[in-house]
Amino acid sequence: MTRVALIAHDEKKSDLIEFAQNHEDQLQEYELIATGTTGKRLMEEADLEIDRKQSGPLGGDLMIGSEVAEGRLDGIVFLRDPLRAQPHEPDISALLRICDVHDTAIATNLASAEFLIEGLAG
Repeated sequence: MTRVALIAHDEKKSDLIEFAQNHEDQLQEYELIATGTTGKRLMEEADLEIDRKQSGPLGGDLMIGSEVAEGRLDGIVFLRDPLRAQPHEPDISALLRICDVHDTAIATNLASAEFLIEGLAG
């Protein structure tokens, strides 16, 4: 089964929820994982089953990175806030790097998220 991670910085959580609601039928076909708070909101506001990891600052980004390293993820939608420094920036950089190392698709904005979800469907 296709596995996808969903992550969003605080300022982008509403955008990710709207994206998930708009793609709910497609996302229901996937096994989904998410960082803590994002996963909780997605489960509350979209009809999706989510395997929740820790929140990003508490190691959730690294937990998802380990899934990439183990070859257990097909793609990641990570809506980042490019205008604010994040306290766990080293973890975010590590996640981006491990995706590059393992050639795992990662979408960091809504436009690329559309391509990722469409690509996984095809």
